[in-house]
Amino acid sequence: MNKAIPVILIVSLLSGALQAQQFRQTGLASFYADKFEGRLTASGEKFRQNKLTAAHRTLPFGTLVRVKNLDNGKEVTVRINDRGPFVEGRIIDLSKSAARKLDFIQQGVVRVELVAINSPEPEKKAYSTLDKPEAANDLPAEPYYLVSARRKHPSGYGVQVGSFTESANMVALTDRLSRRHKLPVFVQTTVIQGVKYYKVTIGKAKNRAKAEKILDRVKTAYPDCFIIKY
Repeated sequence: MNKAIPVILIVSLLSGALQAQQFRQTGLASFYADKFEGRLTASGEKFRQNKLTAAHRTLPFGTLVRVKNLDNGKEVTVRINDRGPFVEGRIIDLSKSAARKLDFIQQGVVRVELVAINSPEPEKKAYSTLDKPEAANDLPAEPYYLVSARRKHPSGYGVQVGSFTESANMVALTDRLSRRHKLPVFVQTTVIQGVKYYKVTIGKAKNRAKAEKILDRVKTAYPDCFIIKY
């Protein structure tokens, strides 16, 4: 039986040939509070303040990033192993050890430049917590899926539920979300370091308070989901 998936497709290709050394970003950096010590990151690792690690919204897990404090010129290289930050205007969350090397513990937030200096090895490519090989079993091998997609530019807030490199996992998730929650589901395709990612977001809320209600509806099934601003 064919299934209809009300997916609204947003295409945002950064560059099909983007290499790690070409990725640059400038913005605000912060660091993890001590309460996160020992908690699981989005990559499945335990967070440790004494490690040189960081959270970024889109860079693949395992990417090495050189972070430069634009106030004092100090630099540190960190490894991406988590997703975030989830505060508007900030582009990276650092471990406290990394923040000390950049010398902004007292400030709390500082303007930085990010330069990605490697790409993870293909065989070690990291997935989001939803993008595991066995997740493809959610899709039968042969049936057709009727997909109604159109390009949109939504505004307001939504909840990102997953980020995938396998299109089968993306289709399976959009199917489940649209059937269970009866909310618009958005798929954004992004190419980072030559790898295509499918980011699945549900809902279109006018403000963050309404987005929090959507988050409450889906976070039990998808504990790593988070609010984004379109």
